[in-house]
Amino acid sequence: MTKIKKSTRILCLALVILLVSCIGASLIQTDFGGVTIKDLRWETGSGHQMSALLFVPDSATADSPAPAIVCSHGWYNNREMQDLNFVEYARRGFVVMSIDMYGHGNSEDIEGGSWWKPENNANGMYDAVKLMATLPYVDASRIGVTGHSNGALASRTAVILDNSAETPLIAAALLVSNDAVYTDSKTGEYINIFGGRDAGIVACQYDEFFHRVKQEDGSKSAPRDYIHQNTAQSFLYFGTDPAGQEERAPYTVYHQEIDGQDAMRVIYNPGIIHPWAHFSADVVSNSVEFFDEALGAPHMLPGSNQVWQWKVAFNFLGLVGFVMFMVSFALCLLETRFFAELKADNAPVPAPLSGGKGKAWFWGGLVAGTLFSMWFYMFGYSWCNKIKPAFFNQANPFYIGMWSALCGLFTLLILVLSYQLFGKKEGGVDLKANGVAIGWRKLGKTVVLGIIVAAVTYFTVFVADYFFKTDFRIWCLTIKAFTPDKLLVAVRFLPFFLIYYVINSVANNSFNYVKLGNKDWINTVVVAVFNGLSPAILIVWIYTTFFIQGFHPMEMTGIGGSIIGIWLFPIVVILPVYAVISRILYKATKNPYLIGIIMALIVTVMTCTNTLTLA
Repeated sequence: MTKIKKSTRILCLALVILLVSCIGASLIQTDFGGVTIKDLRWETGSGHQMSALLFVPDSATADSPAPAIVCSHGWYNNREMQDLNFVEYARRGFVVMSIDMYGHGNSEDIEGGSWWKPENNANGMYDAVKLMATLPYVDASRIGVTGHSNGALASRTAVILDNSAETPLIAAALLVSNDAVYTDSKTGEYINIFGGRDAGIVACQYDEFFHRVKQEDGSKSAPRDYIHQNTAQSFLYFGTDPAGQEERAPYTVYHQEIDGQDAMRVIYNPGIIHPWAHFSADVVSNSVEFFDEALGAPHMLPGSNQVWQWKVAFNFLGLVGFVMFMVSFALCLLETRFFAELKADNAPVPAPLSGGKGKAWFWGGLVAGTLFSMWFYMFGYSWCNKIKPAFFNQANPFYIGMWSALCGLFTLLILVLSYQLFGKKEGGVDLKANGVAIGWRKLGKTVVLGIIVAAVTYFTVFVADYFFKTDFRIWCLTIKAFTPDKLLVAVRFLPFFLIYYVINSVANNSFNYVKLGNKDWINTVVVAVFNGLSPAILIVWIYTTFFIQGFHPMEMTGIGGSIIGIWLFPIVVILPVYAVISRILYKATKNPYLIGIIMALIVTVMTCTNTLTLA
């Protein structure tokens, strides 16, 4: 079998995998054709364009209107992140609207300081509720709101706005991974902002941000102790002072007549972290059971009856197909006449790793890069926040980009020192032979090939979105379709990621491709492990400390924000995978720049289309 046949077959297999992913995920989220999905764009009462996915079960008609739920993601996410909820709500007969809050996804970007102004209607949540109430197949007397993190903040803010409405629209609210409003800001007295509505809270015991209560000594309680605090107890006692009353328990539904209505309160208290709440079967079970009781599901199913995990499996399969397509498509293009000169005449051979000095530079460089990466990630967050220019209008990509670029530059420093002090004379390093020294003609074609591969590979997700309303994702690792304006945003951050991914490829392939043991794959495994070692160590340290002590270590030490621990989860997957696929393309080209360019383009777009953008 020739190389062209092998790469072509892999490309065809990747296309089949992508198609299976799209069809499978579509069947699950449409309940095998029983739910219609509509991609909404509309000008809201706040005067901004809003984006949402609307799920309409066949059983919801003008003659038989169904209860409805508006759900929202948290900050730095988008409407698709609520897939576990909209799949399960819709198959139970609810009409579901999953929104992009303003500044996220395909909704309009607005200035950060104006997000929560009353005229912006809870960052779009209440605008969505108002639209939902006008739909002929929706029972306007049974509309619920829910959201994760700042989506929960939007939900409770929508309730407050609804309290002042001439005709209230919200019948129930479930806040996931955020707090309710427990006391009056002026008097300090306990209050019930939900009135006679049904209300619930999902309070994660290891939440990175919420469910802490200030104690008499000035300290704050651990989130795992939230259920025992007066805030939680006042919520379960319908906004009254819980002092002197018997402590109420989590997972127990409490009822009381408020304003002539039978209202319920419940707190779910899973032993999970903040972001896991939108990937938890237990939270989904609690959520559907809450709305089943609060709004009356047209199709009652046990909370344990869930299928959203199958959608996740198909979406993840698409992610695998996406990576396979990217690599095999690049290999196929190398067989064309225009790009043929980028192919390697012969496969690169790992350099021998002999002598104490050579081993010291190899292992020492890997360890030094890991230590620098960990140090800056922990201590650089506050510094990056202080220096961030307004031009860089996304906080997450700026911080991750700065970290990536500085890690890349540190790696470059190590490479220069190792080459000058060892490789140039003793190590036998030939910059032309290992692909570091490349002519302008080849470099130009490398850039063109990189752009084509990244663009065509990303085009597959637009096909998935257009025909199937699906994308490729697993938890917080997401590749999704986006509006053209996000490309202009991504261009701002591209240099950061180019620096890192190009230098990383040069380091791993041109300098660190050495003989370890008797198998070639051993070296690939080593560089892959070290690529992801820094985020892996930080994750283990952060969450082991959190689970043991009950407090987030970033919170205790003040060395960084709690959010940066969450941002590590996709990175710990991306970097080892990158090391492997970069080696595949390096062996085919002896060119460390090609995959660096491809990966920088894809990761930049991934990052900038899955976060918060300020106008």
